[in-house]
Amino acid sequence: MKKIVSEFKEFALKGNVVSMAVGVVVGSSFTAIVNSLVKDIITPLVSIVGGGFDFAGWTVSVGGAPVAIGNFINAIVSFLVVSVSMFLVVKAMNAALARFHLEEKKEAAAAPAPEPSNEEKLLAEIRDLLKEQKQA
Repeated sequence: MKKIVSEFKEFALKGNVVSMAVGVVVGSSFTAIVNSLVKDIITPLVSIVGGGFDFAGWTVSVGGAPVAIGNFINAIVSFLVVSVSMFLVVKAMNAALARFHLEEKKEAAAAPAPEPSNEEKLLAEIRDLLKEQKQA
């Protein structure tokens, strides 16, 4: 039983699991923002452009049961907004990381080459002496 508990601790405390948990929490909060964006901003704008209709009110009666087509359309619009938003966030993050790595490479290239160690100097002298002996 102790082995299982220790294995679970090791699994739960890995960086990937913690990062994923943070991502889920942030994603939930982001979903609330996007849902508000769709419900409170995009849907009214679409209804103005489309002549004053509202998706949420669209229902169809099938066999006497109401089918809320408008809610489904709102969910699709919400999904598209979330997808585009996440695409833009990932694209911005990738661009920032690429810029950061380019700056690191420039700094590394600009840094002077380190002075060879005493061992490297000694090995270079031995190499040079061996070359001279071969030529003689």
